[in-house]
Amino acid sequence: MDGNGRWATGRGLPRTAGHRRGAEAARAAIEACAALGVEVLTLYSFSSENWKRPAEEVGALMNLCVEYCFSEMDSLREENIRVRVIGRREGLPERVREALGLLEERTSSCDGATLCLALNYGGRGEIVDAARSLARDVAAGRLEPGAIDEALFASRLYAPDLPDPDLLIRTGGGHRLSNFLLWQVSYAELYVTDTLWPDFDRAAFEAAIEAFGRRERRFGGLGGSSCGG
Repeated sequence: MDGNGRWATGRGLPRTAGHRRGAEAARAAIEACAALGVEVLTLYSFSSENWKRPAEEVGALMNLCVEYCFSEMDSLREENIRVRVIGRREGLPERVREALGLLEERTSSCDGATLCLALNYGGRGEIVDAARSLARDVAAGRLEPGAIDEALFASRLYAPDLPDPDLLIRTGGGHRLSNFLLWQVSYAELYVTDTLWPDFDRAAFEAAIEAFGRRERRFGGLGGSSCGG
């Protein structure tokens, strides 16, 4: 979800205003997913690299996260949307961890779509954490190194029960993965748009899904079939 800061700067507003507008865009994306039948939406909300930003901006983002959890809790339950959180929670402020935990708890019985929030998340860090988990089992004699395959490795990722993404949307014109779901997006279709995230509305989301539906997916083979969202 790239472009919050540029959106605000271009309008002579503080960057925090862009992040707040970005939270509104997240709500629009959730509603679009519900209407289009998308089963899982993962939002890259705060990366492990974002701590390098000015302390005031980081603090505002943490406050916005807490506010979002409480303001959206009832509506997400009413819409039968389950919330999951991935990332290194121990690095987040306690108030943020508590709000996220409550949001997950209150939506845990929902069995409709899944909203996955990536917070203090980095794809490389997730792979390292999975490797460490396997290494501990090997060191303790619970696992033979030869038993480690892709399926077992994937089972140690943050949310192994969620499917790999079919479509990766990059707003703001960036042509890079930015350390997002590096293991999971191996065969995801990439959709890049110059639209800044705060302006990525329902119509923009539908355009991305329509473009995805026209793709021929091969998964490394010679042929494939078209797949819609």
